[in-house]
Amino acid sequence: MRYFIELAYDGARYSGFQIQENANTVQAEMEKALFTFYRQSFTLTGSSRTDAGVHALQNYFHTDTETNIEQKHIYNLNAILPDDIVIKSIRAVAPEAHCRFMARYRTYYYFIYQHKDPFLKNTAWFYPFPLNMELLNQAASIVKEYYDFTSFSKRNTQAKTKLCSIMESYWETRNNQVVYTVKANRFLRGMVRGLVGTMLQAGRGKISLDEFRRIIEAKNCSLARFDTPAHGLFLAEVGY
Repeated sequence: MRYFIELAYDGARYSGFQIQENANTVQAEMEKALFTFYRQSFTLTGSSRTDAGVHALQNYFHTDTETNIEQKHIYNLNAILPDDIVIKSIRAVAPEAHCRFMARYRTYYYFIYQHKDPFLKNTAWFYPFPLNMELLNQAASIVKEYYDFTSFSKRNTQAKTKLCSIMESYWETRNNQVVYTVKANRFLRGMVRGLVGTMLQAGRGKISLDEFRRIIEAKNCSLARFDTPAHGLFLAEVGY
């Protein structure tokens, strides 16, 4: 049987989602928990890679096994997993179902807070500068006009194409935080953090909207701002 495993995690302690040599990752912890409970090795395929320090409200693995995985096992597996990773559901799917290639979209949130708050320091970026929400949303709307996001892709990526289809892109105030929401069929490495960092320059009046357009059209990642910290970024949803 093939199973989809839905999970959420706080990424602060991890070097990313996908397993890496000599690094602690979400996948490594998940494989360890499955081996501990079922006494056999599982090979996991991930839906959406997240970088070191990035969180997820929803992400997926799939795995093939002859072992019957039951819903009641979620309790046992969560008891084995560290406190910053939780399995939300496990369901049997068709043998050809692929958690990465069948995903129709991914949604990310980026959280910013502008007044000192000790309860947000690990899940949002403290950014105590005046921001023009109208300019931020105009920049976010511009993003939807483009498909080539080379300027917002970090170097040394294995992506074969830099084309992405943006479905939603907007800023809002939510629970005393400034939140960026972006939904697309796919994302490039560092793309959301690059967009956020560069749009904030527009929201502060450091660059004009025309300059923001020119950064996108230049297809040059050295022009974008990638200094946005990882801990404000959440993978919010993977849609099938």
